[in-house]
Amino acid sequence: MQALLHRTPIWRPLLVLGRVSNLPTVWSNCLAAWFLGGAGQWGSLWPVCAGGTLLYVGGMYLNDAFDSRLDAQYRPERPIPSGAITRRAVSAIGGIMLGLGVALFAWTGPIPGWIALGLAACIVLYDAVHKKTSFAPILMASCRFLLYVAAASAGAEGLSESVFWGALALGLYVAGLSCLARHEATGERVNYWALLLLVAPVIIAGMLYGFTSAKVSLVLPLFAGWLAWCLWPLVRVRAAGGAPRASSASAGLIGRAVGGLLAGIVLVDLLLVPVSGTILLMFPLLFAGALILQRAVPAT
Repeated sequence: MQALLHRTPIWRPLLVLGRVSNLPTVWSNCLAAWFLGGAGQWGSLWPVCAGGTLLYVGGMYLNDAFDSRLDAQYRPERPIPSGAITRRAVSAIGGIMLGLGVALFAWTGPIPGWIALGLAACIVLYDAVHKKTSFAPILMASCRFLLYVAAASAGAEGLSESVFWGALALGLYVAGLSCLARHEATGERVNYWALLLLVAPVIIAGMLYGFTSAKVSLVLPLFAGWLAWCLWPLVRVRAAGGAPRASSASAGLIGRAVGGLLAGIVLVDLLLVPVSGTILLMFPLLFAGALILQRAVPAT
């Protein structure tokens, strides 16, 4: 009886597989990009957010399906190696979600549909090779880049130069974040130079709106402060001559930084979104939502 009382709920492995604590960052990406694309009727936003959600969660499911053998060695608590769900079921669910995500984008128009199809292909490619190639951060960045472009193309004005600059800013940030996340499981020493990519959104937001604009001036200290809070423990260990070999302690520091930086994607969107007023309050709410969800479901 006691074992039954402490049994993991059936829905929890599904949430863990989908890394749903990161969904607020997907929604903020869709919202910011949609505004960069000229926005439009609010009713046209929901298939963009729903499609982005399905593409993200489906991609995360396939990620675990491809990584099941490695997870059995380094992360045996993950749903597949722990026996909570089979690899075949995870693969089937992930593939269905990707298909539905592409269909929702295609419902908004042919251009978003084709871009979403390219995004789905990029997701599968990343999931298949990300543990085998040093170019994995570029593939991850490309996925978020294409999500931005797909969401913006569903806006009233569609694609523009500002959209691609915004997508580039997000992609560079995610590339830097991915370089750090690659070392989370093993705790290996981080290539700190790659973290310079995390400041790319500041430079591009300044180019788009001016460094002295009211919004950039307001959001920049928040963004910089959050980066410092996330990275300071790693920098402190590096300054103290931390050991280069893998360790559970260094892996824990990296995991904490990665979780915080993932939530920080919402702050990147806040820097890039071309609107002002009360609509901006949605982004702090999504940021808080990401942090709260990370307490219940691991972000990585």
